Amino acid sequence: MADLATLDLNLLRVFDAVARERHVTRAAQRLNLSQPAVSNALARLRAALGDELFLRRPGGVEPTELALALAGPVAEVLDRLRETLITHAPFDPATAERIFPIALSEYAEAVLAPPLLERMGREAPGCLLAIRHADRTNTQALLDRGEAEFAVAVLPEPPAIYTRIRLLPEAFLTLMRPGHPLAAGVLDEDRLIAFPHLLHSANGSRDGALDVALATRGKRRRLGAVVAHLSAVPDILARTDMVMTLSARLARRMAEAHGLALRECPVAIRHTRLSLIFHRRFESDQGHAWLRRMMIAVAREVPAVEAGEAPPGEDD
Repeated sequence: MADLATLDLNLLRVFDAVARERHVTRAAQRLNLSQPAVSNALARLRAALGDELFLRRPGGVEPTELALALAGPVAEVLDRLRETLITHAPFDPATAERIFPIALSEYAEAVLAPPLLERMGREAPGCLLAIRHADRTNTQALLDRGEAEFAVAVLPEPPAIYTRIRLLPEAFLTLMRPGHPLAAGVLDEDRLIAFPHLLHSANGSRDGALDVALATRGKRRRLGAVVAHLSAVPDILARTDMVMTLSARLARRMAEAHGLALRECPVAIRHTRLSLIFHRRFESDQGHAWLRRMMIAVAREVPAVEAGEAPPGEDD
């Protein structure tokens, strides 16, 4: 069995490429090496480990039991090494090729991702933004497991090992179909809760900021439905008597795009803001710092909530 102290790291790169490709020629192309060089490296690995590692089969190679057992750990070690080297290297957005895995709430994605990607396309054309969904139930796990480098959503205070930056505030507006009884006349709390409400909740929760505000007054609303995706909202509202209290920026977009009626929400809702949260191990990562600065700049450039609307908040 090989002594790890004398094992050439380049042999592990060859092993990883062959394990991923299951083909020596494609592995050589992946590594920008000749096929004889890859075959020679495999021969050295076989001698060092005392195992065939890869058996020839029609159309490629098949890993042995030892190769299968090694594939995961070797890939993980090499991936972590690459990530470590990347995060400590100088970052030039114009020439960088890097994947940034981040997590955004549906609201944050709708409002912030378009201008962020527009700027990235100009300044860092070789970088990729890979977005996952974030909410109160899964953000901490995504960050802890390293599946997202930062998250943007309405989130509680994180543990001390994370940094929190507060971003844009928001207001609430209420959406409904044209011709709805609430589309005209005085809209007060009692009229608002007399009709069924549509709630958007990606995690299945049946409580929103509006419910908390109503509870302080000893009142409750009746839910007509809970949906996981905003794409279904305009058609549901157009076909039913349900109303929906939603973040003002999204509500305006839906009203304009789908011809829905829009009213100010008569319920004062507790102030909340989007938060950008990231692990402090990324503070010295130049690429991460560049993306953070861009996200903060984009949030600052989002048009402000108009005066006279309800206090800020993210969703209903």
